[in-house]
Amino acid sequence: MNNDKKILALFGLKWNPFLPNIPVEALWQPPGMDSFLYRLENMILDGGFALIHGEPGLGKSKTLQIIAHRCKQMSELRVGVMERPQSSASDFYREMGELFGVNLTPANRYGGFKALRERWREHIAKTLFRPVLFIDEAQEMTSACLNELRLLGSAHFDSQCLLTVILCGDARLPERFRADDLVALGSRMRLRMSLEPYDKNNLRDHLTFSMEQAGAAHLMTDELIDTLVDHCAGNPRVLNSMAAELLDLGGRKELNQLDGKLFLEVYSRNPRKRRMN
Repeated sequence: MNNDKKILALFGLKWNPFLPNIPVEALWQPPGMDSFLYRLENMILDGGFALIHGEPGLGKSKTLQIIAHRCKQMSELRVGVMERPQSSASDFYREMGELFGVNLTPANRYGGFKALRERWREHIAKTLFRPVLFIDEAQEMTSACLNELRLLGSAHFDSQCLLTVILCGDARLPERFRADDLVALGSRMRLRMSLEPYDKNNLRDHLTFSMEQAGAAHLMTDELIDTLVDHCAGNPRVLNSMAAELLDLGGRKELNQLDGKLFLEVYSRNPRKRRMN
């Protein structure tokens, strides 16, 4: 039995609630998520662009996981996830063809353009939904590929959308849409979600929800929860990183519960580490 399994068994955990690979059903939903999901589901009927952005560590990728999971529950909806947003235009078309089941020849970009749009029209006729494309780290996409995406999904003199695109990226992404070559795309964002540093109540909810879902609601004392929330600068990734380190040490010490003394033992002896987190 490895150390991770020993820790889970010691604290009665189904999984480590502070690592990235927890089940999507157990993810904490940030404030405003229900409203965003409702509006997005309506948008899928008509197509268009949605934008999710925020600083690193605020839960953009987790937000995408929740949305993708919801989309996959919609009957017959075709969902694609772009794996390499930094591609050149030729590789962009190769990946789009693979995602939507179209054999494309990058040398014949016009042929690929027509084939993709025809595939999307067939999907719309069959399901009434626009196919959905997820692009994480979208700030890495070239302006040429972003504009290809805008033109691909637009039909009948921009009066009809053939695709639903969810762009997700850091704070550089909305800034890029102010540039002359991308302002046309920026003006087409039908939905926006801006992730900001969370307040203490939200972070406390996040931490307690994560522990409850993992099967150990009393893993930490209330004092430790408050201490972690006070020291993570409103950032869930920092919060989880600190909690994961304490869980690892608590497992090695075979404690019954993680408490404030453990926090002081770890972070008082190494203040630089705390600042780096």
